[in-house]
Amino acid sequence: MLSFVFRRFISMIVTLWLIITLTFFLMHAVPGSPFEKEGKALNEAVAANLNAYYNLDKPLLVQYGLYLQKLVQFDLGPSIANSSDTVNKMIARGFPVSFQLGLISVVFAIITGIALGVIAALRHNRLIDYLAMIIAVIGISVPSFVVASLLIKYLAVEWKLLPTATWGTWQHVIMPALALAFGPIAIIARLTRTNMLEVLTQEYIETARAKGLSPATIVLKHALRNAILPVVTLLGALIANVLTGSFVIEKIFAIPGMGKYFVAGINNRDYSVIMGTTVFYSALLIFLMFVVDVLYGIIDPRIKLHRKESEG
Repeated sequence: MLSFVFRRFISMIVTLWLIITLTFFLMHAVPGSPFEKEGKALNEAVAANLNAYYNLDKPLLVQYGLYLQKLVQFDLGPSIANSSDTVNKMIARGFPVSFQLGLISVVFAIITGIALGVIAALRHNRLIDYLAMIIAVIGISVPSFVVASLLIKYLAVEWKLLPTATWGTWQHVIMPALALAFGPIAIIARLTRTNMLEVLTQEYIETARAKGLSPATIVLKHALRNAILPVVTLLGALIANVLTGSFVIEKIFAIPGMGKYFVAGINNRDYSVIMGTTVFYSALLIFLMFVVDVLYGIIDPRIKLHRKESEG
């Protein structure tokens, strides 16, 4: 197990370094300057002083080396658009909000998606099965920003049940969380249904029925554990989808999370903010992928057995 963790850790570091390197050079390859405002360039002397202050006058490889040096010290640098602020402070302000929204969305998507999938499988080819699959198809087909617009139109504007935007109370969480969770719910529901239908035909399920075990015990204790294994493998991509999708949702609902700073960084060509948010989210997602790998090994003992056999 320690050998596996070490290999995955090295893989995480290499992957993160590749993301940092590609993002850095691609960002600097885009024409233009962060000091241009609405297409108007600054005075040449002022622009030269700013470039020197932010090390943008140095060769690109030197800038890259300086950035990595600061990154090792967990210093993501100052914001170019707002010199009185730093990227570290922006993340400290925005991430708790984004994390809260993302966590609620992921938990809601997992619980609802698995429940819909199990119910659809147990009521196969019945009305509730068809309804669940129709919802799943709609969820996969419709983008989250369209769902967000519909929620605002009906729940906030017409029916006045929830506040339109901003952040502060539990009521502000409902619409953005639903918008983010709608697509993942559909994917999880379809995947759970498919696997539950397959698992319910296995011999050990028939044996459990023959022993007189209750339907609830068979489903929850025996069938569901194996049926959700593919869902666990999907968790990394699911979390990535929710977190990256939250940028758009946060913008729509005026939520003061990471998306606010990332979008502003792109609009202002703020290199430090773009790099900082990209590095932070990349590190977070790579770590979550690692956690998913470990969880998968805990849930499915066959993986440990296969690993031991291959090593032997």
